[in-house]
Amino acid sequence: MKLSFTTLGCPEWPLDKIISNASEYGFDAIDFRGLTGEMNIYKLPEFSEQVEQTLRKITDAGLHVSCFSSSVHLFSADNFEKNMQEVKEFSKLCRIFGTRYIRVFGGKISDNVSREMAVEQVAQHVSEMAKIAKAHDVKLLIETHDDWISCINMKKVLEQVDTEAVGVLWDVHHPYRMVGEQPEETWKTLGQWIEYTHVKDSRAGEGGGENFQYCLTGAGDIPLKDIYKLLVREGYQGYFTLEWEKKWHPELENPEIAFPQYVQYMRKLISEVTI
Repeated sequence: MKLSFTTLGCPEWPLDKIISNASEYGFDAIDFRGLTGEMNIYKLPEFSEQVEQTLRKITDAGLHVSCFSSSVHLFSADNFEKNMQEVKEFSKLCRIFGTRYIRVFGGKISDNVSREMAVEQVAQHVSEMAKIAKAHDVKLLIETHDDWISCINMKKVLEQVDTEAVGVLWDVHHPYRMVGEQPEETWKTLGQWIEYTHVKDSRAGEGGGENFQYCLTGAGDIPLKDIYKLLVREGYQGYFTLEWEKKWHPELENPEIAFPQYVQYMRKLISEVTI
């Protein structure tokens, strides 16, 4: 089991603290989604003129960079050039750090656009961006997020793109919580393209759907144990990445609590789950 976490969960930590705590808590890797307030980390000295020093620090700690999580929203035509530039910058970092993946979002679909048109536009945009990524031996992963949570909608995009350069990041929380999609259905539809996961837990509120409360891993009702068992049975070799949304939900427990608790919960699954 390979464990990572996104830096969304520790928005106040400087780089050195991220690295030292990742090692102390027992993680294998870091998924960079911002650093000390800057989401496009390639703008920071640590990932530009000081990038070789950063690489040594991470490597010396026995860690890897599992993914660079971008802010790219594929549907947007207005931000296409900006998104292309972001993919270029993250692709360069991937090559330096030996990182295989860049996370992208499908994005919110405009009210006056049909699903069919949206699929075509997202497929077209990601295909252009994927050419850049592929030249750096990098893969773009579209997350099951925003208007692309449903496996059926995601599948329509994957069927139109170069899947050597485009895959799926399965946020195991959103399809189950938001649209009631069972994990087996998600895997049956998208499994051939799933190469990375985001893990988080929550408790359902009244009425279900988007009415829920994030909680520590294992304290909610997302079937995490069943999802882990499914992934192991199907031969999944990727990371199990904690996405603790502390930056967006400051009321959540601090990473000093949530991060080591996640490692303990996930490592315990190894002994509890039999295939």
